[in-house]
Amino acid sequence: MIYRTLFPRDMFAELDRLQRDLAQAFELSPSIRGTARGGFPGVNVGNTQKSVEVYVFVPGIEPGDLEVQLEKGVLTIAGTRKPPFSDGSGEKVTAHIDERFSGRFRRVIALPDDLSPDAVEARYRDGVLHVSIPRREAALPRRITIQ
Repeated sequence: MIYRTLFPRDMFAELDRLQRDLAQAFELSPSIRGTARGGFPGVNVGNTQKSVEVYVFVPGIEPGDLEVQLEKGVLTIAGTRKPPFSDGSGEKVTAHIDERFSGRFRRVIALPDDLSPDAVEARYRDGVLHVSIPRREAALPRRITIQ
């Protein structure tokens, strides 16, 4: 039995413990950015002056099993991850622990309007899909000389 005093010595540690207990009870992520529930695959989106860079983390999926589509400023990435215990032999396997997502997935990312959809590049390497979408030349900042 764990004994807790009415007035703990470290109030912040006790508040942190209480937050972890509540998050665990409601199965919420302790992250300030919100929950990651239903968030497969993991996605990082960033931008530079010249492009928007999207990194999609899809380990164990072949590039041919991924679909990347850009339409009206919306990037859609879809695919299927096969179950880990299906080897094609037809033998039924009982999973004791199965923490890896399997099945169909789809991530939709809204993009800014100043992108050029004609020059999109998608590369896949070591389980990471990298989509680079350049900005239109007219949208790029340029230095104006004063005469």
